[in-house]
Amino acid sequence: MVLIIVVAVALVLSAVFAVLYVCYRIAFAVPSKTDLFGLPDTDQCAPYKSEIEGLVEKARSIPYEEVVIRAFDGVSLYGKYYSSSPGAPVQIMMHGYRSAGGLDFCVALPFALKNGYNVLVPDQRAHGKSGGRCLTLGIKERRDVISWIGYATEREGPGVKIVLVGMSMGAASVLMASGLDLPDNVKGIMADCGYSSPQEILKKVIRDRGYPVRPAYAAVRLGGMIFGGFDVGSASASEALTRCKIPILLIHGEDDRFVPCEMSEENCRSCAAENKKLVTFPRAGHGMSYFEGRERYLSEMLSFLSAIGLGSTVEK
Repeated sequence: MVLIIVVAVALVLSAVFAVLYVCYRIAFAVPSKTDLFGLPDTDQCAPYKSEIEGLVEKARSIPYEEVVIRAFDGVSLYGKYYSSSPGAPVQIMMHGYRSAGGLDFCVALPFALKNGYNVLVPDQRAHGKSGGRCLTLGIKERRDVISWIGYATEREGPGVKIVLVGMSMGAASVLMASGLDLPDNVKGIMADCGYSSPQEILKKVIRDRGYPVRPAYAAVRLGGMIFGGFDVGSASASEALTRCKIPILLIHGEDDRFVPCEMSEENCRSCAAENKKLVTFPRAGHGMSYFEGRERYLSEMLSFLSAIGLGSTVEK
């Protein structure tokens, strides 16, 4: 009888752990560690597909230097360094969830180089050529941002000015990094379609897929803790921004069906920085704000850079 009970308990526990592992893999694994991920198959992206593909190919042809550093936890992180001129300000561009820098910054990268910046485009952990078993929705990535800041500062000198740039999960990562002890040479953050917290974006996705939110979120969170070594509830962008003092530019599409625009509104309300601005684009989907308002998008970026004292770097 005791043996039967032991076996039954073992089977139940095995089933529970199997479910937790599946939840962990669905939420946090990166299915293909390629240099470039495919475009989202959505009606909001479709009108711009050929244009984006052309921009990606042009961005991929820009010469770069490969760099590798060690993250705070020993993970090997890979990045591409694009040089404009020695000592020029550096934009560090963090890409999004299961994406790649060549895709997410196919516009921002050449634009930054044209305007006199050096650019560092890391592969987020578990993506591309970077190591790591899984992505963590910004929990560990925010600390990777600090590591990349250290690399750029060591390379260009302690006086180099740095701007953090992020798209989607990358935006949330740089916003969460704002609550850490950023060095004084980090002068601003530009964040496009970032979420307010890993917890809230997970609940939103679970809800959209028709699953019961509480048990599904609990399973995903516990799976991350057991198999990924992190807790998605341990940090948020909106909370980090209550300690942020550097200038922030938030960009979001009002028709974003993945990360609701309301999340950037929450981030803006939470931000303690005196110089903060939220710019929204009425018809834009997730990550599509540039394509719905090209001139305005770039103009807002230039205005922000000028406001933080980097206007002399930018072509007029």
